[in-house]
Amino acid sequence: MSSHVPNEARVIPLHPPAARPGQRPVASPAPPDPSVPAAREPLWRDLVGDVLRRERLAQERTLKEVAQAARISMPYLSEVERGRKEASSEVLAAAAHALGLGLGDLLSRAQGELVRITARHAGASRGRGPSGARHNGLCLAA
Repeated sequence: MSSHVPNEARVIPLHPPAARPGQRPVASPAPPDPSVPAAREPLWRDLVGDVLRRERLAQERTLKEVAQAARISMPYLSEVERGRKEASSEVLAAAAHALGLGLGDLLSRAQGELVRITARHAGASRGRGPSGARHNGLCLAA
């Protein structure tokens, strides 16, 4: 008899904490202006691919060299760098290690890019959401 556990996701909300008693509540952000087109959220695969490509080019290495060191195909690494493929954590770790990075380093750099890009599009200061509250989190789903 097997003990099958259903696939369940634990969801942790990523929002600013509610105001404490006695504090003035933070005002809700103004609704978006419908006449201004909304900026497209960057995709995680694009951010990770950009980081991999930038690091490879900074090291003056070819796709072939890095793909061989990572033991993945050159066309697949190219697709990952261009954000065309959603790579597994194993592939990302292999590519990162081939470049002398840890998986955490790769993901941290991609998260930094995400914060930078979304802050620029939101017109907010670096790392702050529309309400002015600081958000510095990362959420990954498998």
